[in-house]
Amino acid sequence: MELAIKNVTKSYKNGKRKALDGFSAVLTPGVYGLLGPNGAGKSTLMNIITDNIKASAGCVEFDGTDIIKMGKAFRRILGYMPQHQGIYDDFTANRFLWYMSALKGLKKKQAKDRIEYVLDLVNLRGDAHKRLGAFSGGMKQRILIAQALLNDPKVLILDEPTAGLDPKERVRIRNFISEIALDKIVIFATHVVSDIEYAAKEVIFLRQGSLILQDRPSDILSQMKDKVWQVHVPVEELCRVQEKYTVSSIVGEQDGIAAVKTVGDQCPEGLDSKPALPTLEDIYLYMFKDDGAINGSTAS
Repeated sequence: MELAIKNVTKSYKNGKRKALDGFSAVLTPGVYGLLGPNGAGKSTLMNIITDNIKASAGCVEFDGTDIIKMGKAFRRILGYMPQHQGIYDDFTANRFLWYMSALKGLKKKQAKDRIEYVLDLVNLRGDAHKRLGAFSGGMKQRILIAQALLNDPKVLILDEPTAGLDPKERVRIRNFISEIALDKIVIFATHVVSDIEYAAKEVIFLRQGSLILQDRPSDILSQMKDKVWQVHVPVEELCRVQEKYTVSSIVGEQDGIAAVKTVGDQCPEGLDSKPALPTLEDIYLYMFKDDGAINGSTAS
């Protein structure tokens, strides 16, 4: 099973602005983390794969056939969880899934079996008759994932599936996604970089519509091991360090000293510094430090 994205470009304003610029990638079963700052082209790419918008050039193929030519046949094997999907608060979970089954064209017997299956899969069988308005944030994310799985898709696209969740729910959903990805191609777009580090088979970095890196998290980290440094500085020196270097974390220590992690090509000069183990969040900051990344975070 293979999803091939071939030289896909999406242009706007008479071709003057490109949301995607010759993007190519080949995806096989497993989780692919999609990372990049706002405006990088992530949403455009997902919308082209789901056929919500048309590419200006290039194509997407599933097992060698253009998904546009496949039409309904591709949509039958596609699952999509958008970032901002409306949930009807007055619907119960069960009614919502029946409604989504009808939109997906599932027959009554098939829908009944699949609804029971996905409710079990996302651990919501006991809440099937509870109104969605009474669901917690994590439960709402799980019911949205459940609707995306109703047709047992081979290609599953998840846009910010862990956004706004507490750590326990994030881990639950992250692990769940890893489990179901064994026989599916899963595209996981997120700004919660740590989720990708632990769940993704490969990470795809996008900048201004172009693919800048696609590799396994472990290989990316090993390539960047000389880009991250830990320095110890007096608290009153923090502002100067932040002005001069990209800072990924600050931890206060005793006696007015702070442990600061910096990201860059050179070891900080004139400071008590030593190499530090990088995280994928550090790498994100390194790669997008000129794209509006904020010191000390991975804000988009």
